[in-house]
Parts: sequence; C-alpha cells; structure tokens
Amino acid sequence: MKQKQHYSLRRRLILYVSLFSVLMGCVLIFTAYKISLHETTEILDEQMVYLAERVAKNARPLESEFNHQKRYHEEDLFIDVWAYSERKDLSHADHYLVEPKTKAGFYTQDTEHGTWIAYVLPTEKYQIQISQQFQVREKLAFELAGTMFLPYVLIMPFALFALILIIRRSLKPLEEFKSELSLRDSNSLTSIQNSHYPEELVPTINEMNHLFERISIAQQEQRQFVADAAHELRTPITALNLQTKILMSQFPDDPNLLNLSKGLARMQHLVTQLLALAKQDASLKYERPATTFQLNDVAFNCVEQLLNLAMQKDIDLGFLRNDPVQMFSVEQSVHSIIFNLIDNAIKYTPDAGVINISVFEDRHGSAFIKIEDSGPGIDAELYDKVLKRFYRIHHHLEVGSGLGLSIVEKAVQHLGGIMTLSRSEELGGLDVLVKLPMQLSDQ
Repeated sequence: MKQKQHYSLRRRLILYVSLFSVLMGCVLIFTAYKISLHETTEILDEQMVYLAERVAKNARPLESEFNHQKRYHEEDLFIDVWAYSERKDLSHADHYLVEPKTKAGFYTQDTEHGTWIAYVLPTEKYQIQISQQFQVREKLAFELAGTMFLPYVLIMPFALFALILIIRRSLKPLEEFKSELSLRDSNSLTSIQNSHYPEELVPTINEMNHLFERISIAQQEQRQFVADAAHELRTPITALNLQTKILMSQFPDDPNLLNLSKGLARMQHLVTQLLALAKQDASLKYERPATTFQLNDVAFNCVEQLLNLAMQKDIDLGFLRNDPVQMFSVEQSVHSIIFNLIDNAIKYTPDAGVINISVFEDRHGSAFIKIEDSGPGIDAELYDKVLKRFYRIHHHLEVGSGLGLSIVEKAVQHLGGIMTLSRSEELGGLDVLVKLPMQLSDQ
C-alpha cells in the first residue's frame, strides 16, 4: 500500500495566499473596469447632450463621415443634422443613424462595425444626432482600470514577500517545537514547558504531557513489577539451587539431578539479569550523579568478581592492555557494561579458551573498553538482533537469558558512548569495542 505523502502547511499557506492575491487582483481590475465604464459613460453622455443643445441653437444640415479603418478616441463625436423630409434612406451599411424619433434621449444602434451610442434631439425641422462608438468607451474604461491596477501589480510582489516572511515567522514555533522534541532523550518523559508557545499549540502540548505522564506511570509499574518478581524469585531459587547441590553431592551420577541443576542455574541467571535490568532502568530514570574514578579499577574489580567462573572453565582471562584511564562518569553504569560483557564472554567461550580485556584512551578524550574471546562469535547480519532483549543465538552452548548485550547497549547509550560488534582477528570469537566519553556532560 502506497504511503500517503504529507503536505507542507507553510507551502500550502503561501500557495493559498498567492492564489487569493491573484483572485483579488482579477476582482479589482474587473471592478475598476466597471466603475470606470460607468463614470466614463456619465461624462461622455453629458458631453453629447451639451453638444446637441449647442448644435440645436443654430441647426443646419450636417453629415459626418465614418472611416472604419481609423481608431477613434473619446473626444471623437459624430454630429449629424438632417431634415425629416430630406432623409429617406437609413439602411446603408456605414450608417449609424437611428430612425426618426419624436422624443429626445439616448439610443443604441448595432451595426457591422460595432455598437453605437447616439443621443437624439428632435426639433421642428431637423433631427440632431450625436453618436459615438461604444468600444471607444470600453477602451477608455479599460485603460483607466489598468492605470488603477498597475500600482497593485507593482506592490503585490513585495506584499507577497512580506506575507511569506510573516507566515514563516508565525510558523516558527512549530519548528521550535519539533526541534525540542528531536533533541529530547529517548528516555525523557518530562513535561514540555508551554509558556513560550502560542495558544494554538498549548492544547497539543498539554495532551502530549498527559501522554508522557501515562507512559511514565506505565513504565514505572513495569519496572516495579520486574524488580518485585525478580526479588521474590531470587530467594526460593537460591534455596532450591543449594538443595540440588546437596543432592548432587550424594547422587553425582543422577542425570535428572544434573538437568535440574542446569535449569535452576538458568533461572537464577535470568533473575539476576532481571534485577540488573530493573536497577539500570531505575538509574536511567533517576539519573545517578557522575563521579571521578579510574576505569582500570572498575575493570579489575569486574575481573575479580568473575574470575571464579572463568577458572571453572579453565579460561585464560586477563588484560591485554591496561592503560591508566581516569573518567568522570557514572561508575555503576560503567561497571554494569564491563561486568556483563565479561560475563557474556565467559558463557560462550569454550573450556580452555581465551578472553582478552583492553582498557585505553585516545587523544580525542574518549575511553575504550575492548573485550574479545575465542568463542564461536556472531555472524555480522545478527549484530542488530543480539542487542534486543531475550534474543539468543547459541541456546545450546551455555546458560543465558538474552539480556546481557541489551543491558550493555542501553547503558552505553545513556553515557553517550558507542558499542561496536565485530569478529576478533586474533582470537576468532566476538570482539566488543565500547567507546565512552571521559567527561560526561549534561548530568
């Protein structure tokens, strides 16, 4: 299904204003033409009446000549005086004379050369007729209307330009509103301040604030549920795990106990990860303060906590590069990143494997954490998928929940860093490179 294309409110307003201006111009010139024609008719009619009365005072036969190839103007009037007894034929093609009249007044005569306006003044012996082409009056009215319309044409481009500026300025709050939304953090659900926005936008902003509030409440309830569920499950699962280990010490060859132990270990790991996820969401929600610490100490502490797991699989876990790096950031989030990456590497690295940890910095003020292993690695097309929650690839290799890399990515984003997945050139397994700013801003 073809997606409907959105329209631009600014372009639509400019188009409509331009079309309205053109329409108003047409109405203006038509109105000006009608008014000019009316005024011109009144003036020229008065002139024809006055001229007929002047001619009547000293009436004598007079016949005018009309040349249809000549262009006549408003001052060109045709004067004809003829006696009733002498004028018989009025049917000649060039004749614009009207039939004998007994009452003075204006009459219209249609000929092959257009319409004529004639003022007829009958006397005792003569009929006096003052005539003029109607198109002369139309041309004069159109010229006057054009004269009136010319200033409109000259001013209109500047007026349209000013209107465009006004429209752009009037719609600027929409751009500011869009920019404010685009600059907000993906986890920010704080209310939008509407004090500096026009009243037309206030209802929309208020509704968005209500939506943010409802989403925030829903997320808080979800986080609380996960934390409560994980906390409530942690104690009984730990107790079951201890009891299972006691049974396994008594019946070491029982396959059912072995499967039960693996299932409990998987559940315990899932609960631990859910608790870590709940704590991380809480830290993103309430913004833990940044402190100054040594990145090397945090990495070494994570290695100490996970060394026992590595020794159980006879994994060579150590530092390949350990440069002193001092950071100003959220230490707990950095700890979560390193801990989960090492824990994930231990799970998917086979027995007697190798895990190398590198901590260093560059000249541009960035700290780097690199963890690579000799495990099976991940295909490049699956890098985006493994960052999603509960997505796992090697289900059969080790106990896992599919939350480790998701927790790491969210923490890295929160600290303004970048995480890159690739294949280790030296060990052949997964290579995770985390780039973090050494100075955390906007805290």
